[in-house]
Amino acid sequence: MNEMLTLLMAFHGLAADQAEVAALVFLRVGAVMASLPAFGEVTIPARIRLVLAIVFSAAIFPAVQPTLQDIPLETGFAPEVLIGLALGIMVRLFVLSLITAGSIAANATSLSQLFPAGAEAQPAISKLLVVTGLALAVTTGFHLRVLDYLLLGYDLLPAGHWPSAGLLAEWGVAQTGRAFAMAFMIAMPFVIASLIYNVALGVINRAMPQLMVMFVGAPALSLGGLVLFALVAPLGLAVWLQTLNSFLAAPAAPIP
Repeated sequence: MNEMLTLLMAFHGLAADQAEVAALVFLRVGAVMASLPAFGEVTIPARIRLVLAIVFSAAIFPAVQPTLQDIPLETGFAPEVLIGLALGIMVRLFVLSLITAGSIAANATSLSQLFPAGAEAQPAISKLLVVTGLALAVTTGFHLRVLDYLLLGYDLLPAGHWPSAGLLAEWGVAQTGRAFAMAFMIAMPFVIASLIYNVALGVINRAMPQLMVMFVGAPALSLGGLVLFALVAPLGLAVWLQTLNSFLAAPAAPIP
């Protein structure tokens, strides 16, 4: 009986020593999950997101435990939360690129008026791109790449230290630029098609002023936009998914 009590006391002391380390891991992972695509969406119940944060924390805890052993909880609390938010926002920018691409495509093809946005200020094309992109990411091992990303985050932004403002600014500007570049790349066929449509419509209007070209051209533009979306979306989402996976595998790598 005495041996069992001694063993329990020793285990209690070991658990108390590791509790602060586990709390630091959970603070960072929980902040990442607050803004992470797919797993951190507002449509997912809060309990499910909490369970996911605990599972991800438990998965990376053995690998990062030695580096967090000597960091007090009171000094590492705020830096870990800030670092977690920064890591999550960098990945969230990839979703914003799909939203931007869908908005550009919808405005170029007049589909934003054909399909109302509903409660959220997003065209239907944006929502379709986001849902499809996240589904592709999750079905191709997004959770495993998130684990690698979390582990690499401890090398990029060490625990217990305030992140460098210059590093965050440079990293954020680079990722924002990449997000907008990707958005314009996905939406560029729609912009080109819209330009050709408006030029052709202007020529027809000058040649036949009595013809109400808008009544003829508007349905053609909407149908062409839907056909173009069916052709462009698979390729654009494939490039987006490859870029997302490359970023998660090497977040500090220079943008090509």
